[in-house]
Amino acid sequence: MKLTRPIRSIINYFTGKRFSTSSLQFRLTLELVAISILGLGSVAFWAGWQMEQNLVAAHKQTLEYIAMRFPDQIQLYSEMDTIEIGLERTINKVSTPGLVAWVKSPDGRLLAQSPNLHSSSPEIGNVDALTQVPQKPQVVRFGNRDIVLCGSPLVLNGRSLGKLYLSQDITEDQQKLNASLWQLLLVSILAIAILIAAISTRIRRAMQPLEQMSQVAGAISADDLAGNLKGAKLQLHRAPDEILGLAQAFNQMLFRLSAAWEQQRQFVGNVSHELRTPLTIVVGYLQSLLRRGTNLSAYQQQALETATAETERTIRMLQDLLDLARADSGNLHFRLNPIMLNTLVAEVAAMSQKVSNRQINVLATDEDVVTCGDQDRLQQVLINLVDNAIKYSSPKQSVDLMLEKTEKYAMIHVRDRGIGIPLQHQNRIFERFYRVDESMTRSRDGTGLGLAIAKSLIEGMEGRITLRSKPGEGSIFTITLPVWKPPL
Repeated sequence: MKLTRPIRSIINYFTGKRFSTSSLQFRLTLELVAISILGLGSVAFWAGWQMEQNLVAAHKQTLEYIAMRFPDQIQLYSEMDTIEIGLERTINKVSTPGLVAWVKSPDGRLLAQSPNLHSSSPEIGNVDALTQVPQKPQVVRFGNRDIVLCGSPLVLNGRSLGKLYLSQDITEDQQKLNASLWQLLLVSILAIAILIAAISTRIRRAMQPLEQMSQVAGAISADDLAGNLKGAKLQLHRAPDEILGLAQAFNQMLFRLSAAWEQQRQFVGNVSHELRTPLTIVVGYLQSLLRRGTNLSAYQQQALETATAETERTIRMLQDLLDLARADSGNLHFRLNPIMLNTLVAEVAAMSQKVSNRQINVLATDEDVVTCGDQDRLQQVLINLVDNAIKYSSPKQSVDLMLEKTEKYAMIHVRDRGIGIPLQHQNRIFERFYRVDESMTRSRDGTGLGLAIAKSLIEGMEGRITLRSKPGEGSIFTITLPVWKPPL
């Protein structure tokens, strides 16, 4: 948990998108980053250890070489002077600011020493007082300094002169090495951050075909199924074979759904057309019985009225289904002509007010608003919207018909002050047979197709219909159509 949070933050920063810890992209990124951190960490650790070993080995070799050549140097200088002078000259020659030497006799008496033995570094000035010195060069901690120390027997011409001690201060070299290791660590961290960004970006690009498939699948609904399926096809050219295979299977599924939808559409259209005529005949006979049945009982009268109303409702639903089937197949024809919306809105308000005895307020701009469309179908949509506004508001509440105009668009608003529509239902209100409240809709003689038909008709006239609603305050349906401009 402590590891995933910073990694998720880094991914979100570089991708600009929030990821869930359960997503495939995050899991793949986390696993690859963990492997990368382990690999880079191992390489960095090995490199640091190797650098330290090389440093120590170089200093050890230096001391071993000096110890091996020391008797020869004494022999060389002793040919011209005494052994004591040769010993002193040899120690002076091998002494450097970081390296000191001293020789003790077999009885422990100091025979010779580097001039800088006690002045080179106060921390190791008394290193010659050590009694336990390794024969082979080893790194030891003396005070707060790191030194390479060794003591080997000194033999000249078969005669033992005592013991040679060598000490080299490697503290500064160790500090430089530590600084290099810190730089290596910082470079490794930077490399890991860049690697995380690169891995996350690469995985995100690799996941784009899957995201595209998810978007296409999520866009398909009961209302726009046919339209999406005809144009919904994944076109993937640069993707792994596994994803290409999945995309192909997905396209085949879309094709099968499209065929099934087409069969369903044809079936609905045929059934609607075949049932409408006999039901119309039935309604005619029922209405005739109601007109001529002077000796009917109250129960018979009510039964006939109910049968007539339900049959008429069924006919309207069949007509709606037939219109939707025609719209889906592109066979819903429009008679497009210039329409004076000011006049149309006033006529719809007058007709609705006369039928319902409800106050219909018309709020229109003073200038003429003209659009190009099918006047009969646009009137049908407006009557349907006003009828819904009346049904879902109390008798004392008025309904507003508002008309406004912008440079490019004409907008007709139908506003009620009724029960409103909850937010979770607003995105689906234009779907076929979708009802916010089944019992309420049926009690108001609804079929669940009116808004779906309104959407199809308005979109067929190159417009759009939208909804704004708040429960308890009412709803506003807005029809937006292009403004008609006469040709020059």
